[in-house]
Amino acid sequence: MKKFNFRFTPLLLVAVLSFYSIHSPAQKLIPLPNFKPTWVQEYRPFRIAGNLYYVGSYDLACYLITTTHGHILINTGLPGSDTMIRRHVEELGFKISDIKILLTNQAHFDHVGGFAAIKKMTGAQVMIQEMDAPVLADGGNSDFLMGGHGMIFQPVKADRLLHDRDTVRLGDMQVVVLHHPGHTKGACSFLFDVKDEARTYRILIANIPTLLDDTKFPGMPTYPQVEKDYAYTLDAMKKLQFDLWFAAHASQFDLDKKHKQGDGYHPEAFSDRAGYDEAIGDCYQDYLKRLDKKVSTP
Repeated sequence: MKKFNFRFTPLLLVAVLSFYSIHSPAQKLIPLPNFKPTWVQEYRPFRIAGNLYYVGSYDLACYLITTTHGHILINTGLPGSDTMIRRHVEELGFKISDIKILLTNQAHFDHVGGFAAIKKMTGAQVMIQEMDAPVLADGGNSDFLMGGHGMIFQPVKADRLLHDRDTVRLGDMQVVVLHHPGHTKGACSFLFDVKDEARTYRILIANIPTLLDDTKFPGMPTYPQVEKDYAYTLDAMKKLQFDLWFAAHASQFDLDKKHKQGDGYHPEAFSDRAGYDEAIGDCYQDYLKRLDKKVSTP
């Protein structure tokens, strides 16, 4: 994974504190289990390809898919990041009120922390894979690793439960849901097409199946089949076909290498099959080590 040389500046400190204090939560939240400054570091929004836009922070990737019938937002970052997303959407010339559907790669606090605020702001339908729906509904308290201590983010009840190979439709957009469990029970990737004046691109927004330190094989009382789920996901993900790929964390697909802030429109910068294969391969090696087996090439 890409490493950053990062200096915690006074300006960033103000930004971080504002992320935590911008709301008066309806229900008390416990402190975040962990935090990285790059999760709230500013990153200028930009057009990725066709009607797909980047509206996240330096490392917490959020994606806007625009249509003539409203928009889809994938991921919302930390609690409080709704203010950043709204500003980014408006800088691109769109209205936050036009967001009709909220999706996420996974129900961890750093990707769904802004769901409640954006749903309240827009009235958008929340759609989530059925295995992650209970975690979203109790604010992260039932997460198989981080749960049991209280709510980490404001809870949200799903309007639609998603399953493997379901299609989310809005206007002329069709987003295919791929259930890739392991990192969370309901972790998902998304496949869809976008097009510009020149061509059509097959887009993958992947949930890279990284292994958290406390995940135990073959399973845990809170997730008995976690080893089998990782095995399935790693096999399924290496077979996917696409033109451009992205992930829930910008560092996982080297956003800052492929797109410098201020760069013009250049979708082909994200055509990186080798980088994707390397990311999945690294996860596979970690999986084998967790099994205490000889490391080999997938």
